[in-house]
Formats: sequence, structure tokens, C-alpha cells
Amino acid sequence: MTSKPLRLAFLGTPDFAVPSLAAVADAGHTIAAVYTRPPRPAGRGHKPRPSPVHAFAAARGWPVRTPATLKDPAEQAAFAALDLDAAVVVAYGLLLPRPILAAPRLGCLNVHASLLPRWRGAAPIQRAILAGDRETGITIMLMDEGLDT
Repeated sequence: MTSKPLRLAFLGTPDFAVPSLAAVADAGHTIAAVYTRPPRPAGRGHKPRPSPVHAFAAARGWPVRTPATLKDPAEQAAFAALDLDAAVVVAYGLLLPRPILAAPRLGCLNVHASLLPRWRGAAPIQRAILAGDRETGITIMLMDEGLDT
């Protein structure tokens, strides 16, 4: 890496997000915190199971946060206190309110699993397959308060 490492938060939940988390860490950036959805009941026993991102981050020893919402002022203050250069968001599952979007010095980047504007929202890969799309890709964008805008 030729430039100074960035101090980042990563926000993501499913398997799709894990390679992006690994890539930013392997590029030498500092992972200040990983945000993911809270553990959910799964399997026959319906025992709470952490998300794939949670499991990956915990295995690397990174701090993992699982707030039910980011609308709480205390959660927003904790995020701002991380003193981030940027945040990377990949299939997190929550809309980010303005105080979260505004906290990182360089903003929040989103990796979305479609060529926007087609297939905004949840399940873009599945929707592309069901529609018979012959071409797809990802979109990386600086986030605003809209959904995949």
C-alpha cells in the first residue's frame, strides 16, 4: 500500500459482504469497528446465530457491534466517536441516518450487487436471475440518505 491506511468502519451482514471486508483489511486499512445485524434464530433449535460478517470479524479480533437501529442518538455518538476516515457498507440491512452518513471524514461508500438503478433494494442478485438478465455487476457509490441512490 503506497498511501496512508484509512481508519474504517465496515457495515455488512451476509456472506456477500465478507469478501469486501477481507479486501479492505488485506489492503492494509484499519478496521475500527464492524457493524452487523444482531444474531438471529436459525436451524432446528432456533438458536441465535451470528451473521457471516460477525463470525468473520470476531475471528479476526475486530470489535463487532450489533445495534438493532442506528437512529438512537447514543449509537450515533458512539459511531462518531470512532473518528473514521470512511465507512464501507455492503448489504448491511439498515438505512443509515444522516448523522451516521456525516460522521466519517470522507463519507460512506456502498457496494451494491447490481448495476444501479436496476434492482435497487434487497435481493438484487436473485432478482437479476429471476428476470433472466444476461449481464449484471456491482455499483460502488458515495452514499446519501436514499435507498441505493
